[in-house]
This record gives sequence, structure tokens and C-alpha cells, in this order.
Amino acid sequence: MTGVPENLGGAVLSVILLLVFGIVRLLAGWIQSAPVTPDPWGQEAEVALAQAETLQVCHRCSAPQEPGAWFCPHCGSAVGPYNNWMPYVYVFSEGEVFRNGVMDRLRAGPLIVIGYILLSFDYLILAPIYLVLVLRNLARQRSDSAPGAADNRGG
Repeated sequence: MTGVPENLGGAVLSVILLLVFGIVRLLAGWIQSAPVTPDPWGQEAEVALAQAETLQVCHRCSAPQEPGAWFCPHCGSAVGPYNNWMPYVYVFSEGEVFRNGVMDRLRAGPLIVIGYILLSFDYLILAPIYLVLVLRNLARQRSDSAPGAADNRGG
């Protein structure tokens, strides 16, 4: 005899579930009561985008793209509408993501860093090398954005 009722675990679980349900309900009510913001682009931008002669632009360098292009002629980025679904071409999109992790400026949020770590395990043999390069890129970005970094460069 421990002096604890047998149904205490069920009661605690019920209270936790009620608390979680209450929090979700409050969050849903808060989201529903938020004011609806107007479309930031306006009607004229929507009409201009719907026209047939409107060219697509590269998501990386904003260069205009010809219809049906798979890659940007200016920067080489994968820009086709179905590049990530095509069995051969999606490899180029994946390579662009790997290249961005090593060479480009990243938003160093925890979700992005975890994503790059998990993505590197797709190529298990090269994962340690890639992770070192990504972490070096993040450290370089951190040192470039540190106060006084412009003074240390020398010119």
C-alpha cells in the first residue's frame, strides 16, 4: 500500500489533455480574431502577373527567364517549374542547396542548421566533410556580422 489511488495516472493524463485542448482552443481563437490584412500588391500587380507576356524571373538573381527554361542562363540556378520532380534534374536542385550551405549567406536559424545536418546524411561518406564546410561557413558569417568586423579587414 502506497497510499496513492490507482486512478491517479488517468486523472493526471486527463488534466494534461484538458490543458492542451484549452491552449489549442485559445490559440485557434486568437488566430481567428486577427484582423485580415489587405493584399500588399494590389489589383494592378495581380493583373500584370496574369498577362501572357509577363516573364518569370530567377529566384536567385532576378534575371528574366524564357518560358520553359530549366536553368537560369545568368547564375545557373534551377528555375524550371518541375525541376524538383524530374528524376534527373532534381539532382541539380539538390546540388544548389548543398552549394548554398557551403558558399552562400544563410539565415542561421536552428531549423535550417538541423536541415543541413540531416540533408548531409543522405551522402553518408561525405557527411563529415560537408558538415565541417557548413559550420565553417556559418562561423565566417558570424564573424563578418560581429561588431568591428569591418575594422579588422584592412583595406
